[in-house]
Amino acid sequence: MPEGPELATAKERVQYKDGLFHFAIAGVSGSGKSSLINAFRGLRNGDLGAAPTGVIETTSQIDRYPDPNPRLPFVWYDIPGAGTFAQSDWQYFNSQGLFVFDCIIVLFDNRFTLTDISILTNCRRFQIPTYIVRSKADVHIRNVVADMGYDSDNDDGTRHAQAYNSACERYIAETRATVQKNLKEAGLPDQRVYVVSHKTMVSTVKDRVLSPKTIHELELVRDLLEEACARRCALFIHMRLTLSTD
Repeated sequence: MPEGPELATAKERVQYKDGLFHFAIAGVSGSGKSSLINAFRGLRNGDLGAAPTGVIETTSQIDRYPDPNPRLPFVWYDIPGAGTFAQSDWQYFNSQGLFVFDCIIVLFDNRFTLTDISILTNCRRFQIPTYIVRSKADVHIRNVVADMGYDSDNDDGTRHAQAYNSACERYIAETRATVQKNLKEAGLPDQRVYVVSHKTMVSTVKDRVLSPKTIHELELVRDLLEEACARRCALFIHMRLTLSTD
């Protein structure tokens, strides 16, 4: 772990503050990082205070977004896509100061890449908790439904739900198998993969409504909250022990 001036500079750059929990969302360009950050904060794309989104990479520097819920001491960070820099993955991790964050969400869309593996490897070196998340589930599942030959013109009203459920199960299974294979080849331990849609995530966080198309959105939010609580409790205990020995 970098120490001294390097660590202090990195914390200053992201406005790291003790007492807050700092989530970073990292991944290749175009994976939907900004949309997911908005969803985690209960905002829809285009809402006041939402992170800008676009077809091309809209983030060229680390952007900081405090959670609008005053009861949640969270800060969300939109990390520039690794594919937008002419530097190695290790240099990317270091230059972006990813080692200062309390938790890193590795987000991918179409392919789980070597860049994602590199981020996970470096997080493991620095003992930073990580979550692997696949975005845009709604779009991908619709594509799987079409690939399975579903035809709405011949639907009596029941076939779409059956086709959607089958496509969802297939998509989740294929995603897990792909990530598991890549982790094993990289010598990394197996890890859960969360499959989410930012639209469903907004409903979960803002409206507190579980959509019929909810997959892992609620579980991801719950696990992130538990991670934050556990880390904060550990920090509190460490501070108490330090004070008691002074």
